[in-house]
Amino acid sequence: MGGVTMTDFLLELRSEEIPARMQDKAREDLARLFTAELAKAGLVPAAIETFATPRRLALIARGLPQATQAVTEEVKGPKSSAPAQALEGFLRKTGLTREQLAERDGVFFAVTEKPGRATADVLAEAIPAIIRAFPWPKSMRWGAASASPESLRWVRPLQGIVALFGEEIVPVEIAGVASGATTLGHRFHHRGPITIGSAADYAEKLHACHVIVDQAERRALIRARATALAAEAGLTLVEDEGLVTENAGLTEWPVPLLGRFDAAFLDVPPEVIQLTARVNQKYFVCRDGEGRLANAFICTANIEAADGGAKIVEGNRKVLAARLSDARFFYETDLKVPLEEQVRKLDRIVFHEKLGTVADKVERVAKLARWLAKEGIVPGADPDQAERAARLAKADLVTGMVGEFPELQGLMGGYYAAAQGESAAVSAAVRDHYKPVGQGDEVPSAPASVAVSLADKFDSIMQFFGVDLKPSGSKDPFALRRSALGVIALILENNLRFPLRRTVDAEVLEFFADRLKVQQREAGVRHDLIDAVFALGGEDDLVRLLARVHALQAFVGTEDGANLLAGYKRAANILKKEGAADFTFVAPSYAPEPAEAALITALERAEPEAARAVAAEDFEAAMAALATLRAPIDAFFDQVTVNDADPARRTARLALLGRVRAAVHSVADFSKIEG
Repeated sequence: MGGVTMTDFLLELRSEEIPARMQDKAREDLARLFTAELAKAGLVPAAIETFATPRRLALIARGLPQATQAVTEEVKGPKSSAPAQALEGFLRKTGLTREQLAERDGVFFAVTEKPGRATADVLAEAIPAIIRAFPWPKSMRWGAASASPESLRWVRPLQGIVALFGEEIVPVEIAGVASGATTLGHRFHHRGPITIGSAADYAEKLHACHVIVDQAERRALIRARATALAAEAGLTLVEDEGLVTENAGLTEWPVPLLGRFDAAFLDVPPEVIQLTARVNQKYFVCRDGEGRLANAFICTANIEAADGGAKIVEGNRKVLAARLSDARFFYETDLKVPLEEQVRKLDRIVFHEKLGTVADKVERVAKLARWLAKEGIVPGADPDQAERAARLAKADLVTGMVGEFPELQGLMGGYYAAAQGESAAVSAAVRDHYKPVGQGDEVPSAPASVAVSLADKFDSIMQFFGVDLKPSGSKDPFALRRSALGVIALILENNLRFPLRRTVDAEVLEFFADRLKVQQREAGVRHDLIDAVFALGGEDDLVRLLARVHALQAFVGTEDGANLLAGYKRAANILKKEGAADFTFVAPSYAPEPAEAALITALERAEPEAARAVAAEDFEAAMAALATLRAPIDAFFDQVTVNDADPARRTARLALLGRVRAAVHSVADFSKIEG
């Protein structure tokens, strides 16, 4: 835009503390609302940056013109030959006179010029609209005005607005807060007001007053300093990106500090210590050289303390010690109650109103886990161990520790089982029976663990489907899709030769097929190839099914595969057109043409080879056998007339094409393959 001056705009909305968990979404909402408001006036910034600290939400819009462009708006009216009342109605609607209308090709048009507006005026209208429309998850009213339902709502009381277009203040006032160029620095390090010159010096001036306005910069600082502090102490930081984000959302000038807690607390399971430190105190934890949890924590202060943080660390150590004492109390109290005794309380917890109690679920899962082990579906699983683990797996739901930290269910049961003398196999199966939870989670491989985890997930899926509470659309309140992905992962990772039809009905099998497509699509497998194998029907062994799919994907990527697919489709189209659904192939009653005879010979060799390979589950060899048909099929179509005038020849040749189709279908339904 030659000669047009482009200017940056700064908006800062300063308030009482914004909860850390709301800051990233607030930045997205601010950018979205701002873009939408400016778009109404035809303004599009070159770039938008957003920032959030505990006390401010800010936006910089780069490259805005000084004014919007004048635009011509045109509204089509009636034809010039239309009745007078049609023209009168159009004039009333547009507020114009007949002389002001333009006429083109026998049609009237109302043409109006909308003059350009000063961008500052557009911004002055946009700011209050954005503030009033802001979708905070929770917001509040405050002060005398709060008695009115029309009063402003904000996440916490709004205290200041900086609105600078270039170096000029954009004047707005909302709920008694007027815009200006003044903001505040760090609550403790810089108490006086700061005057911002423009968007260009905003971050720099705040930094000089102990406020790092860019959340990414605060996160990087916390990450780097916490890592360095751990290393200086000969330890390794347990990385936790969620904790980095949360601490950055709680501080404007983050100062990580390392402290120690009493090593006696290390008797408590490390996951409990880590969760206590993380959830209650927002502290990082560290590991020693052997990979064990160390008696160290890293907290993030919001000030540079004169004593280097010694008092802050000591205060935090005392609070953490109190929390760890509570955790140890829960742990020691739980250990005194045998899991078998806890199990008896499970009939007091409703699993689902249509499916009974957790005790009912335990009974079903125990029987199914035993069956999976006894039938050899999970090779090496001891039926007694699988059943024992399933009966104890839910016992920790009624423990004090899981009551305090629900995310530790399963894990605590495993600790309690081991401490109370259960075998390693049973304790591990109790610990891991929820796994895998989500992508990337560890998939159990110990036989008893696999049996219990499968039984738990199968039970949930089958029971909820049985009472018609299956997932629909985006709704999946019982996480059945996740359970199905867990089952798929358990089967595939452990190479379980498991015919699903022995456990589930057709509707549930279809549900698994859909989940498998989703999972494999993410792994880079074409969904049409999965369809091509599923379409054969009867294939419910996921390991074998995916072996077919992977061999098929490799095959259709080759020249032989692509050409065979083309030949197959040509044969299938002819059969479809001729209504030749099924032909029983018999040797021709006439002397076949050379290309015809060559295809018959090739089929006689390829069919048994492909069948042997499929039976041996060597799908690459089955594809190789089919590949030998490629050249004979091509030659057949080049040299032989299928739709011969002689009915006997026509019938025999259609039957031959039917035989080609059947041979290919021994491996996959090629009609489902795209291309």
